[in-house]
Amino acid sequence: MMKRSARPATRRAEIQRLYQCYTADQLTLAASSLLRFLHREQVELTANQETVERLIDRYEIDETARTNRAMTFEGFHRYMESKDCSVLDQSHTVVYQDMDQPLCHYFISTSHNTYLTGDQLVGKSHLDAYVSALRKGCRCLEIDCWDGPNTEPVVYHGYTLTTKILFRDVVSTVEQHAFEVSPYPVILSLENHCCQEQQVVMAQYLISILGEKLLKTPLDLPTSGELPSPNDLKYKVLIKNKKIRAPNEAGEEAASREADESEEEEEGEEGEEDEGSAEPSKFWSLRKQKKKVKKVMVAEALSDLVIYTQSVKFTSFSHARLHQTPHQNTSMGEKKARKLAKASGPDFILHNQRCLSRIYPAGSRTSSSNYNPQEFWSIGSQLVALNFQSLGLPMHLNGGRFQDNGRCGYVLKPATLRRSGQENSASSLQGPRPTQLLLKVISGSHLPVPRSGKTLDSFVRVEVHGVHSACRKNTDTVKNSLSPCWDASMNFSVSDPELSLLRFSLREQTGLLSSELVGQYSLAFSSMKRGYRWLPLLSREGFSMDPASLFVFVWCS
Repeated sequence: MMKRSARPATRRAEIQRLYQCYTADQLTLAASSLLRFLHREQVELTANQETVERLIDRYEIDETARTNRAMTFEGFHRYMESKDCSVLDQSHTVVYQDMDQPLCHYFISTSHNTYLTGDQLVGKSHLDAYVSALRKGCRCLEIDCWDGPNTEPVVYHGYTLTTKILFRDVVSTVEQHAFEVSPYPVILSLENHCCQEQQVVMAQYLISILGEKLLKTPLDLPTSGELPSPNDLKYKVLIKNKKIRAPNEAGEEAASREADESEEEEEGEEGEEDEGSAEPSKFWSLRKQKKKVKKVMVAEALSDLVIYTQSVKFTSFSHARLHQTPHQNTSMGEKKARKLAKASGPDFILHNQRCLSRIYPAGSRTSSSNYNPQEFWSIGSQLVALNFQSLGLPMHLNGGRFQDNGRCGYVLKPATLRRSGQENSASSLQGPRPTQLLLKVISGSHLPVPRSGKTLDSFVRVEVHGVHSACRKNTDTVKNSLSPCWDASMNFSVSDPELSLLRFSLREQTGLLSSELVGQYSLAFSSMKRGYRWLPLLSREGFSMDPASLFVFVWCS
């Protein structure tokens, strides 16, 4: 790693300093010197002469330099500002992970109450919310289904003033957009409150509208006891719902009734999540009472469409080990999941190695706020559901997690969360030894003008979100600059590099102890490249702020 001298004023000057350190007073950067730079500074250890030749051909436009297999400063500058020097490993921008493992071995991008564009009480339901979620790579969508007029099932947040949309329009929207950005399976998580007659209508719409995209029968797989893989289920839509159990001594009617009671109990959990003010708690208590009045019997036509994602009530981990198959999944609110993770973390991890579990936000989050998803990814939960319409840290981390693996919505869990059988032990559930991260936030360029119209007084906050904790550090504030130079060094001990996420946030200093978010960027630690790198800034909503970016130096030991 090169020793640093006095800081330059701009990113271009910083890049020029790097260039001059490796040209050895020559006018151009020789191929051998460029290779040395790649090895020493960029930690591109697999780079060779062929790599260098390719970079010269790609970024150098001076014919004399190209002939001499060298780079001018302008060519080097173009390289340093290119995606080859992005902080995000470009090999992770396509699907590169093993996609032939069971579904339970992946984190799956999951939306809660997908139809809502606002809060949980009076927010608007809209088809665009489904389109937006799918285009963000979401693979598990929620549909709250209720009886509508003229035997037309509707979708809305029951017993609230949220607006209603037609179930058939939701299914049509999914059919049109399901595989625009990812070929991997979409799971439709049904919160089913419809009578049997309207459930039959729902089943008819699913079959007629989705056509061949709907998975209607089990696949012919050699490992019939396990869940299929994302590759097995490419371009398929799966239905997640209760299922009528096989007839027993008590007869078919008893089997249907058992499914009905399980449905009611699971829906009742949402009311237990009240952690907010008295008014929301009172509201959800009343809502829970209303929901208890109506029992839902699962219609056979809809039950038949549930293949690998049958919803069952969670009783205990010991009960699940004895009775729950990999084709059955559970849903629980964040409060219950948090308690279980604290009391029985290893058991929760083992459970998630063979079965899917879905975690959803507390019912008291009437403003559609979110929990930090990292706490539930850390125990291996696959379907960590968030309100996609809400802005802030949780959705930024979700974007960073699922930016990996080509934004396909499926990210392979670390090996420690996938092990099974005799490999599981207390020691095997521990992560690798901590990694020491040295991070230098050097400068920013093309930063946006604040809403106030004044020049920007800015600092950068860097957060490392690990399994058990989060750590954050700030640069000093640089006043009156849209191209600030912070040159700030930070050290982090990353105890779980395979699961950790980094979040960079550019903030405007608005007061002695106050600041506002200007731009942000999150990524998985395992996707972060070493060396001198630039990172793009995204708005609070997740949209590109190009050409605004930060220039950093990353080193790990």
